[in-house]
Amino acid sequence: MGECDGSEYRCWEELLPDALGLVFRNLPLQEVLTVVPRVCKSWGRVVSGPYCWQQIDIEDWSQQKQSQPEQLVRMVEMLLRRSSGSCRRLSVSGLPSDPLFSFIGDHARALRTLEIPRSEISDAVVETVAPRLPNLTFLDISSCTKIGARALEAFGSHCRSLVGLRRVMHPIDVAGRNACHQHDEARAIARTMPRLRHLEVGYMLVTTEAILEVLAQCRDLEFVDLRGCWAVDERFLQERRPGLSFLGPGVDDCFENSYWEECSDDEDDDDVYSWELMDDDEYYAVVGSDDDDDDEAVWDEGQGIENLEVRFYGGGFSESYAGFDWPASP
Repeated sequence: MGECDGSEYRCWEELLPDALGLVFRNLPLQEVLTVVPRVCKSWGRVVSGPYCWQQIDIEDWSQQKQSQPEQLVRMVEMLLRRSSGSCRRLSVSGLPSDPLFSFIGDHARALRTLEIPRSEISDAVVETVAPRLPNLTFLDISSCTKIGARALEAFGSHCRSLVGLRRVMHPIDVAGRNACHQHDEARAIARTMPRLRHLEVGYMLVTTEAILEVLAQCRDLEFVDLRGCWAVDERFLQERRPGLSFLGPGVDDCFENSYWEECSDDEDDDDVYSWELMDDDEYYAVVGSDDDDDDEAVWDEGQGIENLEVRFYGGGFSESYAGFDWPASP
């Protein structure tokens, strides 16, 4: 990459790992995991360490993997191990099981922002894991249909710094459910989350009385999203808290349309690409070896580095992967 004592080239490989980590965070996930480690060994060590993974946002990617939970589990576990306990934000959609949430509690105790919408977690595991996440300030558990008031009370009781909660449901999530259960959720919020400043409870089956109880206990609230909470009379809320910003209940939005687009079964089935299945052993083999052929060893079935262009950019990626901003093939 050039001589460090020359003026023609910059020695990017000698930047501090923390600085490189800040740069790499702006790259798409696929490039960070596949392209960056093969530039040089120092960059590979940065990607394999905690420097890139203090903020882990794989929500877009995970939404495409709802039918392949084993890949989602492997990705979350790999990235959290690399963070070495330094992760401050985790955003992933559709955790498939309680054990993965428990893994998060064990390996991400410094979390301040946790966004896990549409996750299949239970009240019991939340009661176990919440005490390990005392630093949370923002929580998104939208459309987590297997949890209720017990889970909210556990989060509120142990995450005393919580100032933001997103518990937005979809009409399908609450269809046929007992409204009393969601009234209990509102009361759990009122009892255990007095420091809330931002609250979203769109489409929950709550009444004016339940929301008034939340307002009475959460005196710091600045914004409440009540879209779709048709049993709430906003006039009473405005009288009780005239300076509070409300959204809804009567607001038209495209929530349902976006939900159905994301859950559509019409997308083309995508092959399993090697970058999604690579584990840390393969990366350390690249970073820690002195052989010139190390970079080629990571490819399955003998595919060498000369095929890099075809493997990353060439045929087969559907429009569902557009969120990665992959460039067009040169």
